[in-house]
Formats: sequence, C-alpha cells, structure tokens
Amino acid sequence: MLSKFPYLRQDFLASVVVFLVAVPLCVGVAVASGVPAELGLITGIVGGLVTGFMPGSSLQVSGPAAGLTVIVFEAVSEFGVGTLGVIVLCAGLLQLAMGFLKIGRWFRAISVSVVEGMLCGIGLVIIAGQIYAAAGLKAPETGVGKTVGLPGAFADAFGDMEALTSLAIGAGTIAVVVLWKKMPKAVRTVPGALAAVLLAMVATLALDLPVATVQVEGLLGVVQPPGTEALGELAAPAIWGTIIAFALIASAESLFSAAAVDRLHDGPRTQYNKEMIAQGAGNTVSGLLGALPMTAVIVRSSANVAAGAKTKASRVLHGVWLLLFAAVMPWALALIPIPALAGILMHAGWKLIPFRQIAALWRDHKGEALILVITAVSIVAVNMFEGVLIGLALAIVKTAWEASHVKLEVIDKGAGPIQVYVSGNATFLRLPKILDSLENLPQDRPVELDLSGLHHLDHACRTALESWAERHSRVGTEPVKITEPVKAVSAENATADTRHR
Repeated sequence: MLSKFPYLRQDFLASVVVFLVAVPLCVGVAVASGVPAELGLITGIVGGLVTGFMPGSSLQVSGPAAGLTVIVFEAVSEFGVGTLGVIVLCAGLLQLAMGFLKIGRWFRAISVSVVEGMLCGIGLVIIAGQIYAAAGLKAPETGVGKTVGLPGAFADAFGDMEALTSLAIGAGTIAVVVLWKKMPKAVRTVPGALAAVLLAMVATLALDLPVATVQVEGLLGVVQPPGTEALGELAAPAIWGTIIAFALIASAESLFSAAAVDRLHDGPRTQYNKEMIAQGAGNTVSGLLGALPMTAVIVRSSANVAAGAKTKASRVLHGVWLLLFAAVMPWALALIPIPALAGILMHAGWKLIPFRQIAALWRDHKGEALILVITAVSIVAVNMFEGVLIGLALAIVKTAWEASHVKLEVIDKGAGPIQVYVSGNATFLRLPKILDSLENLPQDRPVELDLSGLHHLDHACRTALESWAERHSRVGTEPVKITEPVKAVSAENATADTRHR
C-alpha cells in the first residue's frame, strides 16, 4: 500500500490542515455572498473531489473565494439565487472552451497592475461590507454606499448594546487570527481562522451573547439544479456580462494563484491550459448543483504546501472531509456566529490589498501604480466587471503610449540643410509632436529627414510626413531628402531581389 502511495502520510496530514482552513472560509464566503452557508461547502467539496482529481496544478486547492464575493453578491441581488447556478454553469463551460482552445497560458499576459488593483478593490469592498455584518447591520448595496455609510454605521453600533457586542465578536476574531502566528508552534497546528471561529462559538455560548448565527438547512435542501425558468434568463443580454466576468476573473485569479503556488514548492509546474480545464469542470459541476463559483484559493493552497503535501491526494481528501463534515455534523454550522465569519473575511480582504506592491510600483513605475489604484477605486465606485475593464483599458493605453515613444533631434549648423533625426516608434499617438517640430522649421531652408533610427513607422505617420515634405518643397526650396527606416529599406530590397529572381 505504502509503496503505491509513498506520500500518503504527508498528504493525509496536509488534507486535514486544508480542511480545517477551508471550513470557516467556505461558510464565510457563502454568507457574505448572500446565499445559504451550505452552498459554500458544496463548492468546496466539488473543488476537492472534481477539480482536485484533474491534472493542472498538483498542489493548488480550489473552492469558494473571497475574491468573487462582491460579484456573486451583485449577481444574486440582480438575478436571484435560483439563477446563480446557470451563471456558474455557463462560466464553467466558457472556461472549458478556453482551456481546450489553449487560451489558459495567455492569462499570464494580463497586466499585473490590473490584477493587483482588482484584488485591492475586492478587498476594500469586502472590508467595508463585512463591517456592517460584524455589527449586525444591513449593508448598503453599492461599494460607494458601503464606504460612505461607515461613520453612520459605527455611530449606530456604539449606541446599541447588541450591535456593539456583535462588533466586539468580529474584532476579537480578527485579533485571534492576527496574534495566532505568535503562538507556540504546537498550538499553531490548528489554523488561526478555525481557532478564532471556535473561540467565538465558545464565548457566544458560554456568555449567552445576543449575536446572529449561521442558518442551516442541510446540503440536499439547498441544492438547486438550474430549471427552465433560470435557463430562460440566458435570453437577457445583461446576464452574459456577469457570466463573462465570472469566467475571466475566476480564471485570472486561479492562474495567478497557480504561478504563486509554483514558487512555493519544487514539484511539477502548473500546466495552465489543463488547469483552466480543471477549473471549468469544477465550475460546471458547481453550476449544475446551484452552488457558488470556485477559483484556486491561495490561502488554502499555501496551507497545503506548508503542511507538507506532495501530491494532489491531499486536496482530494480535503474534499472528502468537507463532505463528511457537512453530512454528519451540519448542526455545528448553526453554532457559528456571523460576526466571527465577518471577522475572518475582513482579515482575508485586508490581505488582498497589496500595500507593498503599491509602494514598490510608486517608486519605480508610477504609471503602473496609478493603474492599480484607479482599477481598485473603479471597482469600489462602479462594480467589479466595469472596474476591471477600466483597468485593462488603461493598461492598453499606457502600453500603446510607451510603445510609441519617439525621439526627434534637429541639427542646424547655420549653413547647409537642416538635419532632422527621428528614432524610436513613430505612431499616430505621437504624430502631433512630430508635426509640430517639423512645421516650426524655417520654410526657406532645405531639410534632410533621417528616419533610419525608427523601429516602426505606421501608415498614418508615413502619410503625414510625406504630405509635410511636399508642402515644405512647394515654396521653391530643395525637395526634402528622406532616409527611409532600415527595416523598410531591407523589406523593399528583399522584394526587389525576389522580383529580380
């Protein structure tokens, strides 16, 4: 037995650790998303038993993610819980298609600033929203509303003993998670998130505190396969924006997580297209069960690696433990205080904000830092999908602007022709700058325009330069002498050689 599974002991122990980390996160993400807690466990089970079995990234663990909480909440608010399964199903099928078309590896080309900005915006919205949950108050629907309403929420909480008690449970949970890292190593074998939730449960029961707890119905009671009415929603164009957002954001988060996990171990590297297929299969099954969307989750994945996992058996076993827990001990969920889960998610949201990356980018690449901040602010101000689109648009514009860098040097020795050297990339974006410099040259002097230093000359620039040269020569001045870019000359010579042959 051991000869066939040489790492069984390491994988078994790691699976228990991942299971203990996953339980509070699965439940917390579901509650924050506005759906029954059991749906979070179902997604975690599918992440272990379906995605966990498939090839791709051997040590990465999938399940419901805090990063999708905001967009799931928006989808449930707009389309209803019954339609969530259809959205997740279609997103999963879209991921499968992208995986089979080998698009997975292209996600590595997405601007890191946009991804970091996306995580930052998600983190800010999670923190703002969960403060209301920790205080037992109803949160505004929009990100701006949540943020602007915080002073009033704190004022209401401090004037209400029940809200203050609930807020204290949430704050205490965060304190336990943060301070748990300083506990002795033997104690830290229990994950901090689980310890914090257990302590909150004990305190609530022992002191009979008036705080809300998770509502439980059982797994079978919440499974809602997509029905005819839900499938009919696909006729509405609005739902497809949400489906695409689910697929793209879940894929990007999973594949970026895979790259991060690869840096944590020396085992087999991630096969990105296969990982995309694995994520798509998991989301397809989750959608058929009416559960939450899944991604690879860096918190669970890093815990898996740190616990000594060697193969994908650890993540499959963690799915087995989740299934047994949900089937045998569903009553335990009803003991979990909601403010404790809010505290867990606020801590997770805080970790999504890339403080170090922002500082480093601001020192070395201010443009990238601005893209990160604007993406995050857009997500808070508008919504997830449009915020990410704004970030991607800014990244494309910045890249185009940098790619069109051009240098123009004018040498006038007082006698003879004026020499103009243009180097870099001449595109329509820099055309106004080039024409302004050329049109300021004296009209009564001959000009030699040297374009040999250009790496790229687009059609708009070439046409504009030829028109300028023609205008400059009309007043009786010698015709402008133009030295073509080296690549263009080489291409023409090659064409001439071909014709000659």
